[in-house]
Amino acid sequence: MSEARGGGTDVVSAPAPTSPAPSPSRGTPAGQAAGPGAGWSTATTVALYVVSLAVAFGISALLVALTHGSPSKVFTAMYDGSIRSFGSLGYTLDNAAPLMIVAVGAIVSTRAGLFNIGQEGQVAIGAMAGAFVALKVHPAGPPVLVLALLAAAVGGALWAGIVALLRYWRGVEVVISSLLLVFVAEQVVFYALSRDFLLREHGAGGATLTESDQLSSKVQLPHIGTYPHFNFGSGLLIALALAAAVGLVMTRTTAGFRIRMLGYNPVAAKHVGIRAAWLGSVALLVSGACAGLAGGVLLTGQAYRITPTISGNVGWNGLLVALVARNNAWVAIGVAIGFGALQAGGGFLSTTGVPTDLVNVIEALVVLAAVFPPALQEVMRRRGRRVPAPTPASAIPGVAG
Repeated sequence: MSEARGGGTDVVSAPAPTSPAPSPSRGTPAGQAAGPGAGWSTATTVALYVVSLAVAFGISALLVALTHGSPSKVFTAMYDGSIRSFGSLGYTLDNAAPLMIVAVGAIVSTRAGLFNIGQEGQVAIGAMAGAFVALKVHPAGPPVLVLALLAAAVGGALWAGIVALLRYWRGVEVVISSLLLVFVAEQVVFYALSRDFLLREHGAGGATLTESDQLSSKVQLPHIGTYPHFNFGSGLLIALALAAAVGLVMTRTTAGFRIRMLGYNPVAAKHVGIRAAWLGSVALLVSGACAGLAGGVLLTGQAYRITPTISGNVGWNGLLVALVARNNAWVAIGVAIGFGALQAGGGFLSTTGVPTDLVNVIEALVVLAAVFPPALQEVMRRRGRRVPAPTPASAIPGVAG
């Protein structure tokens, strides 16, 4: 609007027409920020992933060289130990199974907006509960094996239930309570393994060890195939079935929609009648049950006895699988197999003279490479939101059209 003063009379001109706002059907989609990072093409995203992974493996090779090792020998050893033969491929799949189970449980709770990071403790508690049933219930046989796996799932769910109780009764953040309960779980397992009436092994000659007796062969998960031919533990079938079930529930059912809605917008979820405390608790219980079941699979399919270190970072690595898979149960299948290959190949690093802990560094670099592209896109989108739209000159007071 412009103002002209002449002869003591104020003359106000009509406002100049402004450019119409862009239609949501054109340009930037409704609800999406314009600017850098918005609407990246699939090719750009894929290329960013490739570059990120290449940088991760390049850094890994540099670290190997700094430890006076040969990068070519290290990567060859990891290849030999993970996928070169049918036997090594089976070992990779066995390592992937518990990771996959933990990951799909983490996906459920994260989709509900609850970041449970206590899977390491839930795996240990689940393994302990499964071991108690497998060793104390007689006669040993397939029914006891099923009961042991169910007990493992229930044990993990109850441990996660403490997190849910603290969250909705006392308002304690899930991240804090679930993390602290990991250390409590370690002490609980150690106590059970140090008491004769619980799980402590009775060694020969009266010796006592901080581990349980070995499970009977009748309560061990069957192995499909024989070494050196293609073989894998039946725990993989449990993991695949669970991943498929979670993938379908989260994307094709009302329950999955309600969980995702609770995670996206708790306020809107409340307005449509979703009870956050009830549904959030269910999500945490499912997450804990999956972690506990992973402990049961570890116990009955690989370790065959429980020790203070039964979890073996399966909980932490399963959480990383969910993170890399971006909370997609179907993608978690492939990511878990990739992590299983890294772990299987890591066992061969000792033949190259390189510290076996280096595989943990490689895993960390792969995780960073996998989360870098979406993180970069999110940063670019947020920067785009802060870029102000240009103001037409005609809309500025005092500027004639």
